[in-house]
Amino acid sequence: MGIALFIIGIIGWHIGMYGMFQKAGIEAWKAFIPFYNTWLIVEKCNIKKWWFWLQFIPIAGQFITIWITIIFTMHFGRFNLIEHTLVVFLPFIYFPYLGFSANAKWGGEKVVKQYKKSAAREWIDAAVFAIVAATIIRTFIFEAYVIPTGSMEKTLMVHDFLFVNKMAYGPRIPETPLSFPFVHNTMPLSETTPSYLTWIKLKYMRLPGYEPIKRNDVVVFNFPEGDTIINLPGYGSAQPYYDFVRRQGREAVWQQFGDNIIVHPMDKTDNYIKRCVGMPGDTIQVKESILYVNGKRAFQPTHSQTTYVVKTNGHPLDFDILKSQYNIDVRNDEKSEQLHEDLQNMFRQSGAYYMPLTHDDATSLRKVPNVVSVERFVIPFDSSEATYSIFPYQLSLGWGVDNYGPIYIPKKGATVTLTANNIAFYRRLIRVYEHHSLEEKDGTFIIDGKPETQYTFHYNYYWMMGDNRHNSQDSRFWGFVPEPNIVGKASLIWFSWDNGPRWKRIFKWIN
Repeated sequence: MGIALFIIGIIGWHIGMYGMFQKAGIEAWKAFIPFYNTWLIVEKCNIKKWWFWLQFIPIAGQFITIWITIIFTMHFGRFNLIEHTLVVFLPFIYFPYLGFSANAKWGGEKVVKQYKKSAAREWIDAAVFAIVAATIIRTFIFEAYVIPTGSMEKTLMVHDFLFVNKMAYGPRIPETPLSFPFVHNTMPLSETTPSYLTWIKLKYMRLPGYEPIKRNDVVVFNFPEGDTIINLPGYGSAQPYYDFVRRQGREAVWQQFGDNIIVHPMDKTDNYIKRCVGMPGDTIQVKESILYVNGKRAFQPTHSQTTYVVKTNGHPLDFDILKSQYNIDVRNDEKSEQLHEDLQNMFRQSGAYYMPLTHDDATSLRKVPNVVSVERFVIPFDSSEATYSIFPYQLSLGWGVDNYGPIYIPKKGATVTLTANNIAFYRRLIRVYEHHSLEEKDGTFIIDGKPETQYTFHYNYYWMMGDNRHNSQDSRFWGFVPEPNIVGKASLIWFSWDNGPRWKRIFKWIN
């Protein structure tokens, strides 16, 4: 459907230009020569020549071309907003009308000079320009993003407002270009109405960036398992469709939610933000809650936190003293008072606190007089959780949140031998991310109709984990992040809020 519309659009555009060139006194056959046709329009309409060269800017140049054709139609005496809207959205219909209708005549520069815009039209043109400019900036340069959860605390806090740099790794060409401006995948004031149309779908393509993704960068990406969602309030990526399928079975989920299950295009899945701890070709492992990359203990961000077991000599902790004297504040968001109460109840019941702390917090806490010990908490293996929630969902591996791997991260061009033991790691990668058919029959793997024993990866993949390791839905739960899903680099906190501005966090670089 999308390809057919594209072909119709190209043919209609050029046929219309053929007729318009004839009326304008330009040799008509030249309308079929790409770019040369707009050069002739620029000359005929006395547009400054540098506008022609601006057309070669990726994506933005397409808007320049549209503007040049609008100027061309104005020389036919067409100044109406509706007519200019037709130039933008239906040129393959409107241009043939101008080119071959007896009612449309070439007026030239004289007609343009006689026209004066109304005040309302001036405002409309300014608004359209602002929307187009802002959309280009948001799509290709940077985008504002707000932290919705605590998965990156305390590196990033709930209600930190960020700028995501899309130029760093190279901006993506939108795969779903027909969408409502300034929103992601749902319409304003709606949790479920899609904000895009899938009439046109483009293949993944990324413009050159000025730096590669580096290990330990904080990255925004499209949630890989967010392609299929239960489109109801409170579901979406918060309660992923695939989690339900693994626990209940596909048939049961479709019987329960079938009318509300939709498939997002890749670039319209929910945005996640995590730290890139594993690069293509790396081997990742978590042992006793400590991350290792290629056999070496990984970098630990200064403000990252995990759960510690804090035991005292029988006297409870005074959290006000911890904050004032030791700069330890476990109450850092709108749920702080409830957290305080929960911690005190925990102490009364077990004689210990299970507290989210940074490494520096844990070191300081050991100096508190009534504290006996502060030890990292290791979440015990849970067989049910491993079966349904821990990638690749195989109980036999014995992997859990704090003892995970080792796992190899696929690299573009690398080849693996497919076996019954490793196919679970690559099944979704082959079918969904790299768009091949895959059948498994009697121990044989059939890819795109051919028996295969090996597979070569087409993309680079990354391993993303939250800095708040015990409160993060990350690659341990849904696996690899494909290169096409990368949105940009989280660069700057431009504002932060928690019952008032967090002044120390405003205009803070992210590292």
